[in-house]
Amino acid sequence: MKRTMIALTAVSLAFTGCANMDETQRHTGTGAAIGAVAGAVLGAATASKSDRGKGAAIGAAAGAAIGAGGGYLWSKRMQEQKAAMEQATQGTGVEVTQTADNRLKLEIPSDVSFDSGSYAIRPSLRPVLDKLAAGLAEHAVTRVTIVGHTDSSGSDKINNPLSVKRAEAVRDYLVPRGVAASRIAVDGRGAREPLADNTTAEGRAKNRRVEIFIAEGQAAN
Repeated sequence: MKRTMIALTAVSLAFTGCANMDETQRHTGTGAAIGAVAGAVLGAATASKSDRGKGAAIGAAAGAAIGAGGGYLWSKRMQEQKAAMEQATQGTGVEVTQTADNRLKLEIPSDVSFDSGSYAIRPSLRPVLDKLAAGLAEHAVTRVTIVGHTDSSGSDKINNPLSVKRAEAVRDYLVPRGVAASRIAVDGRGAREPLADNTTAEGRAKNRRVEIFIAEGQAAN
């Protein structure tokens, strides 16, 4: 079993350490390596003492296949959409990232999205949402979560519904452009999740924002 785990560790390093791999290949390799190790451990644990080596090998093969397949299907589509959104938002201040749980995240600051105390979409946000809507229409399996935030000015009684209305305004902009409302969830966090110090004007501006999360459904192929 010890030799099996050493071999699997080497496989993991080989998959994840190649500099000439693109992002899709690295995610695929990482998924395969993680799946192999997990499968080996489970296979050995569930096999009889005399068959642990065989169980580890079978588990590793199954885990690698599952891990590689899942990673590739996810990352290939997300990679394409991430690249498209990076291009569409270049120079706007919108930050496009991939989260730890493999969702695509657009963080839209106040100078692009909404004026203070308002949930009316600013003209500078519309081209970004137009591009986003086009990408979402092409990938119907994706699901969208829109989260609105405010700064700490005013009371929760004002900020909580305002943050929800900001998220709803983005949803209501996307729906007529081909994104089904059933694919979109909205949420408002009020002033509860600040990014910066609310005691400064600059900090409050950073905290007034909208976050859009895009996740691919399990049924993708």
